[in-house]
Parts: sequence; C-alpha cells; structure tokens
Amino acid sequence: MTTFDPANSGNGNPGVSRRKVLRVAVAGAGAASVLSSSFVSAAASQHPPETGNATAFDDAFRVTFHKQQVGDVEVFYREAGPKNAPVLLLLHGFPTSSHMFRNLMPLLASQYRVIAPDLPGFGNTTTPARGAFDYTFDNLFKVIEGFTEALGLSRYALYIFDYGAPVGLRLAAAHPERVTAIISQNGNAYLEGFSDQWDPWQAYWRDPTSANREACRPSLLPATIRDWQYGTGADPQKLSPDGYNLDILYMARPGAEDIQLDLILDYRSNVSAYPAFQAYLRQHQPPLLAVWGKHDPAFIPPGALAFRKDIPDAEVHLLDTGHFALETHAPEVAAYIREFLARKLKV
Repeated sequence: MTTFDPANSGNGNPGVSRRKVLRVAVAGAGAASVLSSSFVSAAASQHPPETGNATAFDDAFRVTFHKQQVGDVEVFYREAGPKNAPVLLLLHGFPTSSHMFRNLMPLLASQYRVIAPDLPGFGNTTTPARGAFDYTFDNLFKVIEGFTEALGLSRYALYIFDYGAPVGLRLAAAHPERVTAIISQNGNAYLEGFSDQWDPWQAYWRDPTSANREACRPSLLPATIRDWQYGTGADPQKLSPDGYNLDILYMARPGAEDIQLDLILDYRSNVSAYPAFQAYLRQHQPPLLAVWGKHDPAFIPPGALAFRKDIPDAEVHLLDTGHFALETHAPEVAAYIREFLARKLKV
C-alpha cells in the first residue's frame, strides 16, 4: 500500500490520534527471548555442532531460488526449509516482491518449509505484456492458486501482507481445507483498517477517468516509496536501504507504472470482497495471528483488532515500526510466528 497525498510524506503519521488510544502489547523482551530460545534450540537440535557437518548446517537455512510455469506466467519464488516440514506460504505486497522476506525466511527455515513467490507484475515473475494479461486481483489469485497446485501444496499456513492479503484471503476462501493458519502482517480485511489517506484512490474507484488515474501516479514516486511507505514510523538506524531501493528500481521498469495503476483501480474489488473474506473467517475460524507495524500510514491498527470480530481468539501484537515491519523487526515477527504456530498449527 502507498501514500495518496505526497504532501503528507516524511515525519507525518496520519491516523496517529486513533492509534494512541490503542493499548495492545508491543513486541519487546518477551519476543526477543522467545526468538533466542526457539531459534537456537531448533538449530542445535537439527544440526548438533559436534557433528562438524558445516555443509548440512548451511543447507538447513539456505534460501534457494526457483521458477514455476503457471499457464502463461513464469512465477519466480524463494524457498527454504525441509521439504517435509509444515508449509508457510509468504505473500508480499505493493510495491515490493519476495525480497521483503529475505530476513524472515532463514529465521523460520529450521522448522518450516517457507515459500515466497513474486506476484504477477512484481519482482522477477514474468508475465505476458499488459493487454495480453489483465492485472486484476482475481488474476493474481488464480496464478497463486495454480502455483500452489503446481508445487503440490495441499496444506499450508498463509503469511499475508498488503496486496498479499486479498490474494491470500481469496485463496483461503476458495480452499479452506488447505489453510492451517493465517499470519496477517499489515494485511487488511476490514474497513476499520483504512487510514484517512485513501482519497485519490477512492476517487479513482468511483470515477476511473484519466485525470483520476494520473492523480494516483504520485503513489509510485521514489520519494513516496522511500519516505512514506518505508520511512513512516521506522527507526532509520534499523531500516536498510536495500528494500526501498530495489522497489524503486522495479517501479522504473518500462510499463511498471501502468501495471500498478491498473491494480490500484482494481483494488476496489478487494473492498467489495471484504464481506466474503469475513464470512470465511467466521465460518472456518482459522488460527489467526495479526502482527502489525503500528505506525503504518495506510493500514492502521484498528484493522488488526478487527479480526477479533470474526475470530474472537485472534492474537494481535503491535510493533513499534511502520508498514514494512520485516525491514526493522524480522526477529520479533519470527518469534511471534514460531510461538503461535507451535500452539496453533493444524497439521
């Protein structure tokens, strides 16, 4: 998700007054202690140091890179962890790619098979030219659905973030028997989760004129990606430039902006689908963890708390960071995931 009013970029933090009233536990020493104990013990139990098998130890945490053909789309994806381990499918958002999971995957690979594809129109996934392939969220879902089937993934937990949320929730609603758990990291499914920064996008949804389309283009600017999406609420000493610089490079590719503007228009289909997503959650009660950057300028913390309306025992943790929580808080997020799935994972 990105900004809709570049004038608010920088130190501005829309919706902060609403966030101040929330009193939900923020990641701290508890998460760090869970991480240190679970990660170290898992690594030690799988590859005891006394074996001296350095190659085997490296392989347990190595992220490998692959391609999978799904119809006319060649899906690029990252994978780590044992083939026979429980699967965690990681779905990225705008304007990034599976690169956003580069720090998280090694922290989970000793215990889970973690798989992170690039969505069509993002990263290194190859799609037909715009016009030959329609960039809609239904089509993104269909490609990821085909991807899971091509890889033989019959059971998986979902990590949904930003654009990955409507893709993943479509997948879950279509195949509830396959979903073992859901981790939502700033992945919205409720109107409560929207900040007050959506006006240009909403105007484009209501009236898709050329002028309204152009009014959304500032959302794609390098300064918006760097300062608003990545920078808002993030500790600059913890925020690597790698993520936003790569996303800016991807956005500069020929045709990339028009693809993203197509998806911005179709985002209205996700809002229309929220009642269906919520019905899925109410009916099937998947174990759900919401771990959220509380300074996100687009998807605000009430969106995390709203999951409890349909899943009363959903677990919510707010982190002292922004939209791209993994850029600054991957160890804390990994700790919450490990502890949560150890208790809740349906196998």
